[in-house]
Amino acid sequence: SYTRRSCDGAGYWIHIGVAKRIHPGAAKRIHLRAANRIHPGAASRIHPRAANWIHVIEVVTLRGHPTAEEKMRRKLDMHRLQELVRLHRLGTSARETARLLTMGRNQERQYRQVLTEAGLLEGDADELPALDKLRTVVEKKLPPKLPQQQVSDAEKWSEQIKAMRAKGARAKAIYDTLRQEEGDFGASLWSVKRFVRQLDKAEPVQAEDVVIRVDSEPGEVAQVDFGYVGKLYDPEAGQLRKAWVFVMVLGHSRHQFCRVVFDQRVETWLKLHVAAFEAWGGAPRVVRPDNLKAAVVRCAFGLHEDPALNRSYRELARHYGFKVDPTPPRAPKKKGKVESGVKYVKTNFFQPRDFTDISDANGRLAVWVRDTAGMRTHGTTGKQPRVVFDSVEREALGALPAVPFAFVE
Repeated sequence: SYTRRSCDGAGYWIHIGVAKRIHPGAAKRIHLRAANRIHPGAASRIHPRAANWIHVIEVVTLRGHPTAEEKMRRKLDMHRLQELVRLHRLGTSARETARLLTMGRNQERQYRQVLTEAGLLEGDADELPALDKLRTVVEKKLPPKLPQQQVSDAEKWSEQIKAMRAKGARAKAIYDTLRQEEGDFGASLWSVKRFVRQLDKAEPVQAEDVVIRVDSEPGEVAQVDFGYVGKLYDPEAGQLRKAWVFVMVLGHSRHQFCRVVFDQRVETWLKLHVAAFEAWGGAPRVVRPDNLKAAVVRCAFGLHEDPALNRSYRELARHYGFKVDPTPPRAPKKKGKVESGVKYVKTNFFQPRDFTDISDANGRLAVWVRDTAGMRTHGTTGKQPRVVFDSVEREALGALPAVPFAFVE
């Protein structure tokens, strides 16, 4: 059962029958976006003493599964379609566009045909069609189709299926076991397979599942990583606070930008990108995540249901002319993944040092990036990151826009 702490933006679906009891201390905080996903049938079984731990500010009305209409609205995200138009106008191939927007190629083709017929696909990449206009055209041509079945036939045996799946059993073995041991079992093999598939999709993405191509052209791609580094003293608040380090690494030179912050807010995430681009004097053509554990990273790359952050990030991408790539391509022969940015910063910079406050940490971190990380011989490339950056990659980055990015508070 899901008895782990549920962090902001990282809450799992808690289905009926999954969490029979949440005991005291098991779920100290159930944050807003996590609480929104607790199935009423599961919520009714939360232990009274555990429920007392739920943060008062974040108490919300619990609801069930999203309706079919809600699912279709998510599929018809107009900001996503606006990005499809921008990518097409930038000359991105249909296959690459579908991958970058995490949609099927048939779905991408369907939207592209509708937008072409409406005369919305061609034009200037900086002057995109309005969201209302996109919605009118798409919903007229492609009205939402509601699924025929809302509840799986296998839902009744969800607890047994999840327990067997946790042990590594496959759908066919689960089906055979339930058919033999449950007298009233009436679900089909395909129902069990679909149910197991949904369970697998709900599993959190592991960092090792995300790779980046070792060989990338100068200015082509940058990895972004965001990780917890412990507590640092905040002179303004006069106390120790949790701190995170933001790391952006260029894929060709391996040169990086790092900065320590006290929060994971949307505006902080965006400002860190701007700071990195300004420090380098340009922006890469593609930005993709190295680590999918941080909630803000998952939200930004469309891997959580936080449309506000996702939308802000796409606006930043349009301003600086880079593409957001949440799913690195998988080659048949993987060449390995680039060294984790946060892991390297933690072990080489943070672990051996003590800091008086966050300003001290950021000041020494900038020197470390320039003189230590930048001048080391990289284990994969065999070259010094800062030397390659200065001689090759800096001039390959996209030029910074003349007008600064407008942050909306």
